Amino acid sequence: MLVGVPKEIKNNEYRVGLTPSSTHELVQHGHRVILEKGAGDGSGLNDEEYARAGAELVSTPEEIFHRAEMIVKVKEPQPNERKLLRDNQILYTYLHLAPDPAQTDDLIASGAVCIAYETVTSASGGLPLLTPMSEIAGRLAPQVGAHALEKSSGGRGILLGGVPGVPSGEVLVIGAGVAGTQAATISLGMGANVTVVDRDLETLRRLSARFGERVHLIHSTRSAIAELVQRADLVIGTVLIPGASAPKLITRDMLKTMKPGSVIVDVAIDQGGCCETSHATTHSDPTYVVDDVIHYCVANMPGAVARTSTLALNNATLPFALALADKGWRQAVIDDIHLRHGVNVCAGQVVCKPVADAQNRAYSSVEALL
Repeated sequence: MLVGVPKEIKNNEYRVGLTPSSTHELVQHGHRVILEKGAGDGSGLNDEEYARAGAELVSTPEEIFHRAEMIVKVKEPQPNERKLLRDNQILYTYLHLAPDPAQTDDLIASGAVCIAYETVTSASGGLPLLTPMSEIAGRLAPQVGAHALEKSSGGRGILLGGVPGVPSGEVLVIGAGVAGTQAATISLGMGANVTVVDRDLETLRRLSARFGERVHLIHSTRSAIAELVQRADLVIGTVLIPGASAPKLITRDMLKTMKPGSVIVDVAIDQGGCCETSHATTHSDPTYVVDDVIHYCVANMPGAVARTSTLALNNATLPFALALADKGWRQAVIDDIHLRHGVNVCAGQVVCKPVADAQNRAYSSVEALL
C-alpha cells in the first residue's frame, strides 16, 4: 500500500503522523511511504532520517493526497485538505467529529474511509490511541493553568504550591479518567490542594487507593460541581464520552460564582468542551475571559510538546496502521472489532453512533456496509 504523510497545518501543530521508525516498519512490511518535506521538523525529525527509513520525500500536500491510498495524520483534516480526499481513500487520524458538523459533511462527500484514533477501543474497554495524548494533555493542564493564574497573564496571582504560611491553590479536576488522573498527579506534585469529582464510584475507589487522603474525592453531581467551582482557583475539565459531545457540566450561571481571575482549562474542548462558555482556541491565542474567569481551551494541547507527543502517539497507532496497510481496511476491520469501532465515516455514511446522535444524522453500522 502507498501511505502518505502530509505536514500538519493546524495552528501551531508540530506533531507528525509517522516517525522514521514507523516509516521503516511499514517499508519492511513491503509498503511505500511518501512524506511531505519538512513534515517532521516540528518534532525534531528531519527529512534525512525519513529518507534513510525508506520514505520518498515530496514537495506538496496535493501530491500526497493525490497518490496515497492511506493518509496518516495527527489532527483532523482542515477544510482545504478535506477537498483533496477521494473515494475509498483511507484517512487515519484524530477526527473529533461530534462537535464539528462541517467536517462531517466534507468527509461524507469525499467518499473516504475515515478512521478516528479516538474511538478505536481495546479489549479492556479503553481507548488506546487516545490514551497517550490524554496523558500528555492531563499533565500539561496544571502547567498551563498555573501560568494563566499568574497576575501578568490576567490571573489571580496565585502560586499553586503556596509557601509556608500561605495556603496552596485549590485545583478542581472534573473527570477521573486518564487525563483527570494525570492532572491530579501533576497538581499534587506542584503542591496544590486537589479535589477530583467523578460519577463512577469504582473510579473514585481506584484514585483513593492511589492517592490516599492527599486528594479529596467527590461523587459528581451538578450541585456538587456548582459548590466546588466557587472555591477553586483552577478548574480542569477532562470529561469524556467516547465519540460523543462532552456534557456541559459547568454552566454560565456557575461561572458567575467563581473567583475573579480564576482559570478553567477545558481539556474536553476537542469534543466540544465541558463548560457552556468554552470555545476552541489555539496555541498562538490560547485564552479568553468570560465573567472574569480565564478560559484556556486549546484544542491540540499535546502539540505544544510535539516530540514527546509524536513518539507516544506512534507507539499506539503503528500496529493498526500496519494492519490497515497489510490487509486493506475491509479485512482489517473485519478481523479486529476494536479497529472497527474507529471507523466514523464510510461510503458517504456516518457509521459511529455517538457522532450520528450528536448531529442528529442517520446512522448506518459498519457491519451493514461490510
